[in-house]
Amino acid sequence: MEARAQARYVRIAPRKVRVVLDLIRGKQVAEALKILRFTPKASSQPLEKLLRSAAANAENNHDMNRDDLYVYECYADQGPIIKRYRPRAQGRAASIQKKTSHITIVLKEKEG
Repeated sequence: MEARAQARYVRIAPRKVRVVLDLIRGKQVAEALKILRFTPKASSQPLEKLLRSAAANAENNHDMNRDDLYVYECYADQGPIIKRYRPRAQGRAASIQKKTSHITIVLKEKEG
C-alpha cells in the first residue's frame, strides 16, 4: 500500500526542487522532515508541507502507521512556463521564463 500527495503549479523551477528531493529520497518521514526544516533552500518549505500532507493521507485514508513510513518515491516534473518580457536597450525586449513544477511524493510502509 502506498500513499501519495501532489503539489501542482509550484512557482519554483524543477531543477531547483530536485536538489532537495535527492536529500530526502529513501529516508524515514521523521528524518526527512528534519532535513527539510534545516535545509536553506526555497523549495524546502513547500516540500515540507507536501510531505506532511502525504503522511496525513497515509494515516487517515490508508490506516498506515506513521512511524513505519518512508519516502518511497519523489519527483518534480516541469509545469507550464509563465512567459514575461523585459525591456532592454535600443527598444528590444528580452523574454523571461518563470518556470513551475508539479511535485509528487509517494510514501510506503517498511515491512518487517
